[in-house]
Amino acid sequence: MNDKQTGKRRKFSVWYILIGILGLSLLMQIVIGPLLNKRVEISYSEFKQVLRAGELTAVTISEDLILGEFTDETMFETVRVEDPDLINELETQEIAITGMVQNNDGISSILGWILPLVIMFAFWYWMMGRAKKSGGLGGGLFNFGKTKARVVQGEQSGVTFKDVGGADQAVVELKEVTQFLQNPTQFQRLGGKMPKGVILVGPPGTGKTLLARASAGEAGVPFYSLSGSEFVEMYVGVGASRVRDLFDQAKKSAPSIIFIDELDAIGGRRGGTGTYTSHEEREQTLNQLLAEMDGFESTPGVIVLAATNRPEVLDPALLRPGRFDRQITVDLPDLVGRRQILSIHSRDVQLAADVDIETVARITPGFSGADLENVVNQAALLAARRDKVAVEIEDFDDAIERVVAGSERRTLAMNEIEKRMVAVHESGHALVASLLPGADPVHKVSIVPRGRALGYTLQRPVEDRYLLGEDELHLRLAVLLGGRVAEALVFGEISTGAADDLAQATDLARRMVTEYGMSPELGPVRLAADPGAFYLGQLQGLDARVSPQTAALVDAETQRIIEKAVTKTWQLLDAYRPALDQMAEQLCEQETLDATEVDSILEAFMPWDEINEGNSRVANMA
Repeated sequence: MNDKQTGKRRKFSVWYILIGILGLSLLMQIVIGPLLNKRVEISYSEFKQVLRAGELTAVTISEDLILGEFTDETMFETVRVEDPDLINELETQEIAITGMVQNNDGISSILGWILPLVIMFAFWYWMMGRAKKSGGLGGGLFNFGKTKARVVQGEQSGVTFKDVGGADQAVVELKEVTQFLQNPTQFQRLGGKMPKGVILVGPPGTGKTLLARASAGEAGVPFYSLSGSEFVEMYVGVGASRVRDLFDQAKKSAPSIIFIDELDAIGGRRGGTGTYTSHEEREQTLNQLLAEMDGFESTPGVIVLAATNRPEVLDPALLRPGRFDRQITVDLPDLVGRRQILSIHSRDVQLAADVDIETVARITPGFSGADLENVVNQAALLAARRDKVAVEIEDFDDAIERVVAGSERRTLAMNEIEKRMVAVHESGHALVASLLPGADPVHKVSIVPRGRALGYTLQRPVEDRYLLGEDELHLRLAVLLGGRVAEALVFGEISTGAADDLAQATDLARRMVTEYGMSPELGPVRLAADPGAFYLGQLQGLDARVSPQTAALVDAETQRIIEKAVTKTWQLLDAYRPALDQMAEQLCEQETLDATEVDSILEAFMPWDEINEGNSRVANMA
């Protein structure tokens, strides 16, 4: 420590001496010089007058100046002007003439040449210091090749597997990896080898990064974390250099974990020679990563964790055994998983007695872990805004609606015609969903604008579904088209409000034809483009090998399926027109209807046994 302090003082003393010399030189040039060489500046015409008057004793002539002495021993100087008769006049007056060669090696030379260089060097040195301080690990001007990974010790992550919910299978897989790092001899005693890499695959917000942090907390080993985009810079070769430096640091502190988030940023499938998808710098980075994970030199004690939500674009060389040995799918949580996640995020939230986490979990199917965290946070904020002492189930309902449909826009003023049209539209959705057997029951209908929607219909699935039959897809098409058909049935025309419903219905019908093989005309074939393919055919959603004739059949079949759904939906709403009118009228008055109120409207027009009988007829229609 004393040596560092001594070196630091020595460095600063050199700077002080240099600055002192420059300051002294400047002082001599500007202040002391004129005092020592006190001269009177006169014009050239005054000089000629004094010369002719005989008041000069001696002159010194240089290339640019004339220096001289008056008879009273006062010094003067003037700028030399081209004058051929000057020498003759000086000789006539018998004045002593001396020549002077300008010397460029004095103080003026130092200030004119050395001082700018010193200033430039000092500025460069200052910029280097600033860059090193702001860049952190590997952040200097000459440290582009150093890794930018954040190093976290296991206990510093603050997260363990107890803080992860809804990913039990992934936790089991990762626990085995952390146990291998903690006690490798237990697994190696029978000849097993440590896995090289584990890749977490799943939709955004499902907790892939959280699982990686929990792995660091459980393993208790150095954890190097960075994003795939941090490898690549504008300079060629930087990405590969950073990969080498990252693995060198991880080897020195082995056993350790390297976590690369958004792996697809550098691990995308490599293009062939001359293809437009080629990116030389990214490919060099990927090649170096492949070599470090399973190349000529091994990396003992280092496990690579990676996360991506686009596994289809990864290069096959990354996914082979010996590199990323395991692929762990982190999917959207099921009912049990949602209940666990909600319980974790509501630990520090004051819940009212009417809040049942099970109920909240049931009405949030398809929500990711990030969505559920947002729901809990939004519910707490809403309750605090309403000056409540605890978060109630009403706050959770409003929070879920905010996450699904957006914030309320009470300030949006609609005229009576628009309001009734939106009410008819949403009533069409709700009525079709309530009458069709197998459709998700209606949870709430509202014509209060939220986000970009002027109204919305929320359905609550009875259970999580992972497979859907062809009949169920036709039912979903009918629900999607219920609003548009209701507008046409009541008003005789359709509005622009059904644009999003039509887009979803068209996409679903097209997938039924191109992905699911549900078209009798085209048969059980897949015609959709490979999501990981790099060709222009993907832009139109069809395989590039599909012929124009087949593409025309795809369009025709998509249109046929939608038109069939429109016909059946029209027949259904026309048969229950009184219920549609009543629901729309009640929506205009109340703006929001819950499931109980929707059921009461249907019961007012027919008993439930007739509704069930009608449902069987509707099933045959659909």
